[in-house]
Amino acid sequence: MDVPPQQPSTQFLTLEESAKVDAALLSSPEKFLTRLTISSLKVLKHIAQEYSVAIEDLTAQQVIAWFEKDGKIRREQGIEAAYLKW
Repeated sequence: MDVPPQQPSTQFLTLEESAKVDAALLSSPEKFLTRLTISSLKVLKHIAQEYSVAIEDLTAQQVIAWFEKDGKIRREQGIEAAYLKW
């Protein structure tokens, strides 16, 4: 199944960032974790902006609620309406 391309606003790792991770002196598992961490930071910034709070003030419940909301949008309105495109 083909996955639609990410919109620029929801692309979690730019080509430049990915190239920098690839060039880093890290093992494959470390590179994976680095990519995941950079992507997570971008999602957390988005969630914090939606809640109008600083990232450090986000709670686990807010993050869970946001993922529930985004999943509901995806199920009810389709993948293009959701923030996360997977």
